[in-house]
Amino acid sequence: MSKMHVKMTVNGKPQEALAEPRTLLIHFLREELNLTGPHIGCDTGHCGACTVDLNGKSVKSCTMFVAQANGADVTTIEGIAAPDGTLHAIQDAFREHHGLQCGFCTPGMITRAYRLLQENPSPSEEEIRVGISGNLCRCTGYQNIVKSISAAAETMAASREAAE
Repeated sequence: MSKMHVKMTVNGKPQEALAEPRTLLIHFLREELNLTGPHIGCDTGHCGACTVDLNGKSVKSCTMFVAQANGADVTTIEGIAAPDGTLHAIQDAFREHHGLQCGFCTPGMITRAYRLLQENPSPSEEEIRVGISGNLCRCTGYQNIVKSISAAAETMAASREAAE
């Protein structure tokens, strides 16, 4: 199969490469761009370990061909922290409130939570649970994940208020 020229912005940086159009976005990110934060979990779109932000929406990168992402703006877990390495509020909250155990789901969970807090800056516990329902964690029971997202929402709200 012939390769196509793929261009996209990933974590704020323009990227170009040749890829077979049927290559899954998760494989392109991991194998061509060496971004191994998004994980390959179930290969069926059920677990959410491969979640990335694409053009302002959470997508499961194991269900999308790289050809579909051509020209897109993609953010992976590697692009959520500030360029100087300062953790984003959601990353810091996961660390502070023990929102992870084994860490396998964490990149996808944080990436989804990042978008959730942009969609709804002040979610209730129920809205958080619904908002992350497409991302599975096999070891935390979700209590500390929900607590982490709620804490990040409060931190982000306080930052917005301080800036005003």
